[in-house]
Amino acid sequence: MTPRQLAHTLLQRVETNDQFLNLALDHALLSSDLSDQDRRLCAALVYGVTERRITLDYQIARLSSRSPDSLDLSAKTALRLGLYQLIYMDRIPPHAAINESVSLVGRKASGFVNAVLRAYTRDPGLRLPERGDDPVFHLSVTYSVGLPLVRKLCDAYGIERTESVLRAFCEAEPLTTLSVNTLAISREALAERLPSPTPTEYSPVGLSVRGAVRSLYGFEEGLFFVQDEASQLCVEALGAEPGETIMDICSCPGSKSFGSAIRMQNRGRILAFDLHAKKLPLIESGAKRLGITIISPAVRDGRDPLPEWFERADRVLCDVPCSGFGVLAKKPELRYKDPAASHALPDIQLAILENACRYVKSGGVLVYSTCTIFPEENENNIARFLERHPEFSLSPFHAGELPVPRGYETLLPDTHPTDGFFIARMIRA
Repeated sequence: MTPRQLAHTLLQRVETNDQFLNLALDHALLSSDLSDQDRRLCAALVYGVTERRITLDYQIARLSSRSPDSLDLSAKTALRLGLYQLIYMDRIPPHAAINESVSLVGRKASGFVNAVLRAYTRDPGLRLPERGDDPVFHLSVTYSVGLPLVRKLCDAYGIERTESVLRAFCEAEPLTTLSVNTLAISREALAERLPSPTPTEYSPVGLSVRGAVRSLYGFEEGLFFVQDEASQLCVEALGAEPGETIMDICSCPGSKSFGSAIRMQNRGRILAFDLHAKKLPLIESGAKRLGITIISPAVRDGRDPLPEWFERADRVLCDVPCSGFGVLAKKPELRYKDPAASHALPDIQLAILENACRYVKSGGVLVYSTCTIFPEENENNIARFLERHPEFSLSPFHAGELPVPRGYETLLPDTHPTDGFFIARMIRA
């Protein structure tokens, strides 16, 4: 199977079955016999077409008398692949992009796919709707984000800020951020052994790199783990110290527990809970690779109380389940998710936070975080919590080099070099 054939199959599968793109792609590439170069091409096509789906469909409608919605998924996917290569991949010759795309469909659709792609070569260039009287539609097509999500962002941030945020998501570099295991090596020493790493702007333990993580120096030796800078800053906000007792209420895949254990110099205790038992091996295997021994994973619904732990934890982290709209750059399939599907989340998040606060001892720290950027899951939830729990108050803090004087911060990709993220730090009287 060629990289384009695999991309064609995967794109249809993800769109039809609502699968997680990264998991489907990783599984397919690992089980394929493609060369490293072809795997990179396949991944670039799958992520690129997913990220630009609405923009590409707008071009199909411009170049054809047929609406994209009237096409069968195979032909539509082949057209998206062809147009993505013609518009966004300048190293691929047009004839190769066209011929390879035509070969992906049967004889019945091949003439149509060929005609549309050749029509683009006669009239090249990205065409976008004027902003005019419908700026929401303009933003949706320009940045390839579903209309319901654009409307919700505009309601929260206004037209201008929404465009700034969406542009930042589109322009985010395809880098992977590592958190250095300072139990074993310093950031400076690891940076000397990695290809062109960039130190993170705020976090004192992060390095951004390109390439496959598992092939990097130090992976097998446990010298680092993958963790976005925003997540690293959440660990800094929690501020775990050696010898303390920490509770990580929604812990999987474990990066915040790992970061806290490293801050604690592997001394103390971390109780790492998660609702899903099948995810706990991720924590166990990650801790083993990193040489961490103080994490105790267990299955637990964050809303169910553990009375024997009431007021015994020095610090409690609630990185609650959320809509995930802060990670559009890494999970482009979320661009097309209707935010209305997440309407029940704020109450679930608040219930987890209200249970978790019981474990915090007097003078202890409670941190609430999400990887979304909508107020009802973030600052509005904190306001509701503080109204019900006057024994807690917001606590100004520094997350690495980032000052947070209000005690909470929404990280947005147009102003911070991170995923979209929310952190609030509170102290119990």
